[in-house]
Amino acid sequence: MNLHQFRFVQEAVRRDLNLTETAKALFTSQPGVSKAILELEGELGVDIFARHGKRLRRVTEPGQLVLKSIELIMREVGNLKRIGEEFSKQDTGTLSIATTHSQARYFLPGPVAQLRKRFPKVNISLHQGAPDQVARMVLEEVADVGIATEGLANYGELVSMPCYEWYHAVVMPAGHPLAQLERISLEDLALQPLVSYHPSFSGRTRIDQAFAARRLKPNIVLEAIDADVIKTYVRLGLGVGIIAESAARDDAPGGDLVWRPVGHLFGQNVTRIAFKRGAYLRNFVYAFAEMLSDRLSRALIDRSVAGDAQDYEL
Repeated sequence: MNLHQFRFVQEAVRRDLNLTETAKALFTSQPGVSKAILELEGELGVDIFARHGKRLRRVTEPGQLVLKSIELIMREVGNLKRIGEEFSKQDTGTLSIATTHSQARYFLPGPVAQLRKRFPKVNISLHQGAPDQVARMVLEEVADVGIATEGLANYGELVSMPCYEWYHAVVMPAGHPLAQLERISLEDLALQPLVSYHPSFSGRTRIDQAFAARRLKPNIVLEAIDADVIKTYVRLGLGVGIIAESAARDDAPGGDLVWRPVGHLFGQNVTRIAFKRGAYLRNFVYAFAEMLSDRLSRALIDRSVAGDAQDYEL
């Protein structure tokens, strides 16, 4: 048995048992993938996949155990490569970060600039997506770290830790009636057309829960995945925007939009950083995490990544 066989099996599962897509992802032929999987099954003496003709239909019970072992083996192979890179190149390489648009736009510029100043030979690769996509990129080792508010704590193979807390704000044109209020209520917002995040982004769940708890139905006329788009449609008069406070503060005072804090309505949100359990982390990955939050340290991250718990509270 060999690593190629392990990669083929692992990728076949990732591609929903579609061998054509598996072959494309691995830049090889479908017959080659099929042959390698059959040879591995022959060596192990068990069927990893149940088949219908030549098509893979499902992972068998022994196949599930084989997949767990393959995952461990491939993780350690990746760790070996990173150890080699760490000691041969020291503080050089690429830090891959998976995150949402809001984090990339409003939270990460400072820490990224700080990292580049401290490690000038380290390049930064930003991958943006929905929270579940962020989690998958870390699991598939496309990214070293994932940063998002939702989703990261839902994956058992990830270790997620609190990074920082934030609150929502409402934004509106300067002449809007709500701009005259210092403290806005849910009842005030329920009377307005609202523009806010898509349900899977930036604390939208808390917004929906707050209205439901008061038996109010918000009139959300447009949903978007980032605050810049929301503010654009607020400027066009579609409604009042509900966004992260950091995004609201980004507008200069005296501009065409004004904002009011509404943490008293929707509560505290927590953005988290996630690592793949058991992953080998390079020096600059630890340094970057420490730049994100003074509550994160190399010792804490090491204990968390090596431990059994899925979710860590600081």
